[in-house]
Amino acid sequence: MFTGLIQAVGRLVAREPIGGDVRLRFTVGNLPFTDAALGESIACNGACLTVVSFDTAHFDADVSTETLALTTLGQLPLGAAVNLERSLRAGDRLGGHLVSGHVDGLGHVDAILDDARGQRWRFSAPKPVLRFVAQKGSIAVDGTSLTVNAVDDAGFEVMLVPHTLTHTGFGEMMAGTPVNLEIDTVARYVARLQETEGWA
Repeated sequence: MFTGLIQAVGRLVAREPIGGDVRLRFTVGNLPFTDAALGESIACNGACLTVVSFDTAHFDADVSTETLALTTLGQLPLGAAVNLERSLRAGDRLGGHLVSGHVDGLGHVDAILDDARGQRWRFSAPKPVLRFVAQKGSIAVDGTSLTVNAVDDAGFEVMLVPHTLTHTGFGEMMAGTPVNLEIDTVARYVARLQETEGWA
């Protein structure tokens, strides 16, 4: 599990095809990494990946054909910024919301508008994802926990404060950029309970 609070911005620096899928190498940026371990989970733009090798400045992760097809990781160019977060440990503060690292769908940046010192961002999203998006609820965009300001049948809108713009990969995005979306876990289970009401 993750919190959606980005700890560092890394870079995709290598892509190695292996047996039909790929191994990706990322720089760690300023991610706290002195106690890294093989097999640990790191959210990369919101997709939970397993560390298969690492050094003090990089880590490698194998990415399945499923993940390549259903996330932005399959289309990231070398050098692209990547939001990084190590998995939540018992006793850590939960400053964002519970994020599983399982991407529910792809959206796109529709518009970016300056708003005082921050920016108002609008994202398009597929209808199966939008079903779970609520005004003032939470959503993870490229692994970043964000509060939804508005939602309609085509997309949703959020505000990005200066800290988010300078400490995540959003500062390098533009209209049309694809993003990974993960709905709020609570919304997912509430909807499922409603669907199965009366089964017992």
